[in-house]
Amino acid sequence: MKQKNLFGEDFENKLETQYVNKIALPTYEPKNIKPHIGSLVDSQKTKRIINEINNSNVTEDEKQFLIESARRHSVFNYQNIADYYAHATPEMQQLMERQALVIIDFEKAYQYGYIKLAHEVANQYFENYGE
Repeated sequence: MKQKNLFGEDFENKLETQYVNKIALPTYEPKNIKPHIGSLVDSQKTKRIINEINNSNVTEDEKQFLIESARRHSVFNYQNIADYYAHATPEMQQLMERQALVIIDFEKAYQYGYIKLAHEVANQYFENYGE
């Protein structure tokens, strides 16, 4: 069964033929200095939560689950990530692109499912909250 968006349009056909071709490319000029890798993410809140979990009396399985979920509290600094990407090795750049930390190639973003995911999230939002 083909998936439809809010307007009843088929995702596969519309995304392949229209959406990817209409993307306006944002322009970012990286700085000449590679930021320290520690400046790419702020994980202070995550560390506090994990410490609280480790000191709790819940089961080990529960701790593992809570620790995994605590990682969502990390805050990424996408400007520093873009600057780091500009100075990274090709292998690091490829891995950063694969995780959508940066999107350089919109065809790859579509292939990896990030564009489809964005549409699914938007459709779910409109389903729940309307326009």
